[in-house]
Amino acid sequence: MSYIAIWEFRVKPDSVPIFEEIYGSDGDWAQLFHQSHDYLGTELLRDLSRRGRYVTLDRWTSRDAFHDFKREHQTAYSELDRRCEALTEREALLGEFETA
Repeated sequence: MSYIAIWEFRVKPDSVPIFEEIYGSDGDWAQLFHQSHDYLGTELLRDLSRRGRYVTLDRWTSRDAFHDFKREHQTAYSELDRRCEALTEREALLGEFETA
């Protein structure tokens, strides 16, 4: 089994290129997460029907591994999150899932 956190974003039109760079599979978030051997990768999905809408799929070995990572890297996580706030109009956690 693996754990997947799914996030939805509404990206400001002028921020799309930098958002895609930071949130992509090799972006700043993935680089931060790669500090953990429990991180399995990120996918960035662009909605074809609604411009500026994106979804990320962050994969981890377990929910505990992800939350442990956030706790252990709270400062770096918060700083990156704060830096990215200006790129979006809205951000929402759609849910936490595990493979069945």
